[in-house]
Amino acid sequence: MTRHVTFMTIDDAEHYTPQQRAAIISAYPAHEREARAKGIPVLGSGRIFPVPEELIACEPFRLPRYWPRLGALDFGWDHPSAAVELAWDTETDVVYVAKACRASQQTPAMQALTLKPWGEWLPWAWPRDGRRETLEGAGVALARQYAAHGLNMLAGHAQFADGSVSVEAGLMEMLDRMQSGRFKVFSTLLPWFEEFRLYHRKDGQVVKLRDDLMAATRYGVMMLREAVVDPAEFKTARRKAGQSDPLGAFR
Repeated sequence: MTRHVTFMTIDDAEHYTPQQRAAIISAYPAHEREARAKGIPVLGSGRIFPVPEELIACEPFRLPRYWPRLGALDFGWDHPSAAVELAWDTETDVVYVAKACRASQQTPAMQALTLKPWGEWLPWAWPRDGRRETLEGAGVALARQYAAHGLNMLAGHAQFADGSVSVEAGLMEMLDRMQSGRFKVFSTLLPWFEEFRLYHRKDGQVVKLRDDLMAATRYGVMMLREAVVDPAEFKTARRKAGQSDPLGAFR
């Protein structure tokens, strides 16, 4: 038996004019607008990211090749494995979630087939449970399995620069970026927004259910300092015969 969540928004009520819909929404208290107008439920003791989607969603665009980029993984089996790609506009300090995928019961080999086309040069952040020798990994740490299949895994698990791995600190870093306009997500990444809407706390604790893309994104934000520019950006055009090339020895 499978489950499906369908969201109906006030925009689906086409018997209202746009002006009427805007008036109805403005009449609701600010903290109730997303629940009443968009059908986004109020769960547990509150959403982890109480931010309007309009504040973070953006239309997809071609990423400048000089922006540093980073992949991030959350390992899973019955609950999905998840991956995102972050691109960092360092001039404005805005992070973009440009790609996202999620799948259950896929081996590292199958995951690698999906992710390598994102760029074999792309560095990958991963959680500390990737160090464990798991049953799924037949005694080999998951991070090493992914590396063996061609992903450019970072040397150590996701952590802040001081070595800490606080979940709350990671969530607050994401929330701060969202609220300050420094975190954007391509609007076409529907599974990412599905998790974003349902990500919540119960009795003050993070509910770890359908949070795979959220976790992968958090690991990426924690390790943003490891983002790198596509090496193709540094390739220079072939010089004319006889022309000096002082960098030739380093290419």
